[in-house]
Amino acid sequence: MSFTFQNFPADRDTLRSDVLAGLATSPKAIPPKYFYDEPGCRLFEAICAQPEYVLCRTEQALMNTRVSDIAAAIGPVECIIEPGAGDCAKVRLLLDTLRPAHLVAMDIAGAPLAVAAKGLSRDYPDLAVTALGMDFIHDLEAAAPYLPTADRRLIYYPGSSIGNFPPDAATALLARFRQLAGTAGQLLIGFDLKKDPQRLHAAYNDAAGVTAAFNLNLLARLNRELGADFDLARFRHYAFYNPVAGRIEMHLVSLAEQDVKVAGQRFHFALGETLHTEHSYKFRCDEFSTIAKNAGWRLTAEWQQDGFAVQLYG
Repeated sequence: MSFTFQNFPADRDTLRSDVLAGLATSPKAIPPKYFYDEPGCRLFEAICAQPEYVLCRTEQALMNTRVSDIAAAIGPVECIIEPGAGDCAKVRLLLDTLRPAHLVAMDIAGAPLAVAAKGLSRDYPDLAVTALGMDFIHDLEAAAPYLPTADRRLIYYPGSSIGNFPPDAATALLARFRQLAGTAGQLLIGFDLKKDPQRLHAAYNDAAGVTAAFNLNLLARLNRELGADFDLARFRHYAFYNPVAGRIEMHLVSLAEQDVKVAGQRFHFALGETLHTEHSYKFRCDEFSTIAKNAGWRLTAEWQQDGFAVQLYG
């Protein structure tokens, strides 16, 4: 068993500067990467189990059904790189079929990643597992020294996480993936397709209120880590599909005119003013392949199932 964990501790000053800058803009906004403290990770796992949120189950069903075709299209792989690996559950199917020598998993939530990746190394004793607790969006290039000198690298980016980025930012991230993969590298990526707006709306407004709790947990994190004084009862989760922009927008709406202290600074919220916490873009396959092409990737294969797509690029 070969297991290595390297933590790049989150910089409290970065959280502080990002949050203060976001609260000073109009409209107010905070990057969605800050959802994923330990309570946020647990809540996201619960979201994936809600009946309205079928994205994860649909992707899993697609992968299970088409894994032989996907593996054949990919061919031999020496190293799988998974940014945003989370609990490392999704990559297991590829490990079983592709049997790479190396796995490099990255996630902003370092402690949960370390536990999950160590479990992988026990279950796959012939696999060299490297777990990097990092904000890969900010520090992706810092992963390079931890990659094996393998020509056949596959970057695996499932779960429609790419939808959290506006098109220009998505292109920039995919271009960085292109550099990390190398000239012979490939990209296997999953994304949610445009579909009935009512179905999308329900997915982000589950009846059990788990997505609402996930959204509000961001304020609880700021209270704990930045000495903020958000009253969570005075904010309401609000998410909707914007068909013109092709994205879900997630907000926290102020239910009163109020002032909030964050890291020693005061910010005013008007009644009905929102704090924008996440975009989740939905795509047509041709729209996404254009974004990937602009980042230097070439589409080689595609699979679809029930409003979800997985594409392979080289």
